[in-house]
Amino acid sequence: MSAPTTWAQRRRDRIDDTAGRSLSADALRRLRRSPTAIVGAVIIGLFVLVSVFAPLLAPHDPAQAFPQLLDQLRPGAIPGPQPGFPLGSDQNGRDEFSRMILASRQTLLVGVLATVFGLAAGVVIGVLAGAFGGWLDTVLMRVTDVLLSIPSLLLAISVAALAARPSQTTVIIAVALVNVPIFARLLRGSMLAQRDSDHVLAATALGVKRRAVVLRHMLPNAIGPVIVQATLTLATAILDAAALSFLGLGDADPARAEWGLMLASAQPYLDVRPGLAVYPAIAIIVVALGFTLLGESLREAIDPKGRR
Repeated sequence: MSAPTTWAQRRRDRIDDTAGRSLSADALRRLRRSPTAIVGAVIIGLFVLVSVFAPLLAPHDPAQAFPQLLDQLRPGAIPGPQPGFPLGSDQNGRDEFSRMILASRQTLLVGVLATVFGLAAGVVIGVLAGAFGGWLDTVLMRVTDVLLSIPSLLLAISVAALAARPSQTTVIIAVALVNVPIFARLLRGSMLAQRDSDHVLAATALGVKRRAVVLRHMLPNAIGPVIVQATLTLATAILDAAALSFLGLGDADPARAEWGLMLASAQPYLDVRPGLAVYPAIAIIVVALGFTLLGESLREAIDPKGRR
């Protein structure tokens, strides 16, 4: 019969279980155990699947007006849910359900492209400022400070308003520009923390070229917080893009299904059919919430202070 397990033995077993586990593996383990991360991942996963397969999931053409719906349109009445049209009709006799599904693709496209472009520009600025310092760091950071001093939505509106003709491209550029100083400032701080680390000093002492030190030693160890911030920024990018479309600074084509534009088009009919505004508003809130939940959980998972 085996001897009872002592406290010291149990402690050694726990240490053995965690020995050799990398930071990324430990962060992934905590993410899998986080209900918040799971909820956020499920929301994002469903959103991405609906966006990718939107043409297959939409039962009708979102730009087509159906006679059976047009016949029910009245000055004070818009058809509600009915067989074949789960969310009823919009103010033009089109299927609201199909438009909601197709609009998810536009929202994902704008949010992802704006975040990617902002991330790319921010990484370049952050690397140059954090790795080389001097007058280059001073100039880049002062420009970044100016951009950060302007409220993000106001900056996006100003940039989008400069375009001669509002379009989806101007929304992407405007939202991307808002995100650039956020990524640049965050990466610059991480690069400064890496500049005096032991592995960077060792590589420099061995005669490794400056470019290799920056790209192979500093940047890979500094990019983690920036990737986490990109997840959170996706939520704000979706909100900012919807706000620009709502204000009429996005794609002005009323036939294009986009949640912000659908929300703006529904304003005159709130007393007749409030669902036309409720559906896109809930979709925007839920998707932004999903990215926020996952981003916050990812931030906590990679934080060394949160290790157990």
